[in-house]
Amino acid sequence: MAKQKYIFNPKTLAFEVFQISTARKVGRIVLVSLSVIGMAFLFAILLFALFKSPQEKIQARELEYMKLQYDILNDRMDLYEAELADLEQRDNNVYRVIFDAEPITSVKRRMGLANVNRYANLEGYRNSEKVIAASKKLDMIASQLYYQSISYDEVFEMARNKEEMLASIPAIMPMRVNDIKYISSFFGYRPDPIYNIAKFHSGIDFSTNLNAEIYATGDGVVDIDKTQWGYGNMVTIDHGYGYKSMYAHLNRFAVKKGQKVKRGQLIGYAGTTGKSTGIHLHYELRKDDVPIDPIHFFFNDLTPEQYEQILEQSTLPTKTMD
Repeated sequence: MAKQKYIFNPKTLAFEVFQISTARKVGRIVLVSLSVIGMAFLFAILLFALFKSPQEKIQARELEYMKLQYDILNDRMDLYEAELADLEQRDNNVYRVIFDAEPITSVKRRMGLANVNRYANLEGYRNSEKVIAASKKLDMIASQLYYQSISYDEVFEMARNKEEMLASIPAIMPMRVNDIKYISSFFGYRPDPIYNIAKFHSGIDFSTNLNAEIYATGDGVVDIDKTQWGYGNMVTIDHGYGYKSMYAHLNRFAVKKGQKVKRGQLIGYAGTTGKSTGIHLHYELRKDDVPIDPIHFFFNDLTPEQYEQILEQSTLPTKTMD
């Protein structure tokens, strides 16, 4: 039996039994209940913070697995990029060099990817950085593969025409070695024989005898030019693939304009027409209308030793004969 409590009533000057009102009882019950609920809520928060639910544990494991797969994917794409870089290097520096084709620049191979935000829909997430990095790398590989495919199509087409191309590109000397007295002037800046000033000599001068035979250095189509000054009687052969060869100061022709000729075919006879100080052949080679040194295109006629010798001679001072 619970003990009764008494309180002193100053009005009656007597001790009376202490009684709690119903409202206060209800208030205490409510307060206790709220305290219990609050404690339970805090306990639940601590419980969920410290201990994840089974569903959260499954999601966390899946997220970690996804991150691992992205890392593996990035590593594999790094390997593919390295392989593609090797293919690009061989394409530009081997295959295209063989066929004398312009390389595809790295800028063009990655064209369409710069300064374009293609990944805005991937932003704003916890792992956006990882997803965007993988997407960019994949797009880069796709772009490189596309242009590499185009390049190989071009190389394949050039390879199909290789026989024709190799026959067309000038690759022999324009005269028989026995008909050449000496090379009077090489490619580059040389003293002009008439004006005695340094001028750019855009070909090679072969000193020879009158009417020495001149031959086409590659397959092509003939053009004829007859003048009394400058190059004099001249044959120009368009070999295709950007190459043209020119044979100047001829005494007479052995071909006609528009005629198709083969490498080694007789096209004319040496002379001294035009601006010339002696009987010789001025042989000139152009690629895309730019003069290039013909000395590098005698590889079908010269041994390595002869090539080194003529290359050394080309650095010595000489005068042009035209």
